[in-house]
Amino acid sequence: MNAEGKLKTWPNSRIGLAGLAALLVALITVGLSNSALAYAPDDPAVVYHLWETNEDGSLVVETDEEGNENLVPAAIDTGDHAWMLTSSALVLMMTPAGLAIFYGGLARQKNAVNTLHMVFVTTGVIAVQWALWGYSLAFGPDATGHGFIGDLSWAGLNNVLHDAPSSQYAVTIPHTTFMVFQMMFAIITPALIVASVAERMKYSAFIIFIVIWATFVYDFAAHWTWQIALPDNYGRNPDYCGFGWTGCVGSLDFAGGTVIHITSGWSGLVIALMLGRRLGYGKVPMEPHNISLVVLGAALLWVGWFGFNAGSAGAAATNAGSAFVATQIATGMAAVTWALISWGHTGRPSTIGAASGAVAGLVAITPASGFVSPMSAIVIGIIASIVCYAAVAFKNKRKWDDALDTWGVHGVGGLAGALLTGIFAEKRFTSWGDDGLAFGNPAQLYENAVGAFGALAWAMGITAAIIKIMDVVWPGGIRVTPKEEEIGLDLAQHGERAYVTE
Repeated sequence: MNAEGKLKTWPNSRIGLAGLAALLVALITVGLSNSALAYAPDDPAVVYHLWETNEDGSLVVETDEEGNENLVPAAIDTGDHAWMLTSSALVLMMTPAGLAIFYGGLARQKNAVNTLHMVFVTTGVIAVQWALWGYSLAFGPDATGHGFIGDLSWAGLNNVLHDAPSSQYAVTIPHTTFMVFQMMFAIITPALIVASVAERMKYSAFIIFIVIWATFVYDFAAHWTWQIALPDNYGRNPDYCGFGWTGCVGSLDFAGGTVIHITSGWSGLVIALMLGRRLGYGKVPMEPHNISLVVLGAALLWVGWFGFNAGSAGAAATNAGSAFVATQIATGMAAVTWALISWGHTGRPSTIGAASGAVAGLVAITPASGFVSPMSAIVIGIIASIVCYAAVAFKNKRKWDDALDTWGVHGVGGLAGALLTGIFAEKRFTSWGDDGLAFGNPAQLYENAVGAFGALAWAMGITAAIIKIMDVVWPGGIRVTPKEEEIGLDLAQHGERAYVTE
């Protein structure tokens, strides 16, 4: 505003305002066209959704007052819908509340705000990425018919209806509800990587990195594992197998052990090694600054994980209940096991160790949750803590500065969970699953190994390429300066402190 209090204008401001108004009208029009309450038989969205049918299988067609023929969306199950909305909220809580507080407590005090902020802002950034193109790439029609990546048919959530069920995904709830449930998974996955870049990566570089990583790592892995299409890929490919390529192999991942934890954990290791160690690593104390926050964050993750695993049933179904039970038992067993191991190893039961054990158990049971019995869940919880504790010890001995243990807990725990799913899975819990090695089907272990190691290799290779290219093109590289690192990223990057005492 100028000295007279009048709004400043720029040349041709009327043209600029008119253009802005036209853009808003266009966006609103697109939104309204994708939210219609009436759908003609030739609507592009019809093939992707379920509609009421007559006894002979033909679509029910109603004629309105203007003589237009419209289809009737298939019924929505209100119980399933309520559970999936609740599950979506639970999974969302895991990132800006649970993970942010957990990582913030594990960080040193001078980096607590930066660590928390990175996790929190990921929630917003990936929500937008998912709506604009991520969901379409991950779950949309396959681009080539090889189960590798989706096309952009659902970009901007075009052809994703709010009042009709998807024809392939969670068929008793609106398509948009399934989409937003999956959005919460897409959000937490790159947020897990914060543990590996903590205390030394530029905030600006991190924002760009997570957009690129989510697009080229997460969306690909999700498509491979969870994409479902009609056998002919919605009319595009007559010989399409109907799933992403690891789904066609037969790999089982109920709630994301491969898609989420393997990709983020092993990517985190790559980044930690490429960024290098923090200043003073191994020479100065780098203890967590607030154990209370660590335990609170772990507790929020534990609660939210029931939406994560039980919600992956896609309905308020029996396997949602069995996944809920398996999740609780495996997590409890893992927390106790880690505490006992640390007690025996160091002479004291570690509180942070118990919290880390709980997270390791949650990670490992994730791919298995809807497929295994309570007794198998106990075994998975024990093994998860043993292998993750060993991985963290190995990492420390090698002086790999994965600051907050993304690799040791999520990478190794996710890999262990995927392989254990191939051993302990039982088809009696989820009809689309299969029996594992322990129940007479050794092929399932091989199939799960293919999916797990395929995602692992892809994630590590693409992550290395992204980091290498970004470090070259980013002004001054993607790592903060030694002076900023010494001061702490809270003040250097944000001008804020976690605690103000004066």
